[in-house]
Amino acid sequence: MNKLDDYMRFHQLALSVRGQRQQLLASNIANADTPNYKARDIDFNAAMSAALGKTDSAHDLAKTSAAHFSQAGTVAGMPPAYRKEVQGNVDGNTVDMDVERNAFTENALKYEASLTMINMQIKGLLSAIQG
Repeated sequence: MNKLDDYMRFHQLALSVRGQRQQLLASNIANADTPNYKARDIDFNAAMSAALGKTDSAHDLAKTSAAHFSQAGTVAGMPPAYRKEVQGNVDGNTVDMDVERNAFTENALKYEASLTMINMQIKGLLSAIQG
């Protein structure tokens, strides 16, 4: 069973990180008219590397048990960064709706692609089992 988990681990982690990123992007869009709201995002590659254990995330607290939760407000142990301001607003809000919509759509497409890949892996395993 451990090999099966390892086989599907990458796409499972990718779905988790993409889902959390989607929540951040949706939050940015929802707060587009909130004064002084600062748009946030994550670096997907850095978050995936941290989730896969390839990098030592200095931002996450040390865990003494696998049952411990990750630090609140992080994505795979990486805190969201504030997006660079493209065009300043009088009210201090840094949300650029064009950037947010594009990032939201791109992330959603990649999320769907990961779901398709997992589906294909499961179908491949079922056809190997059934013969």
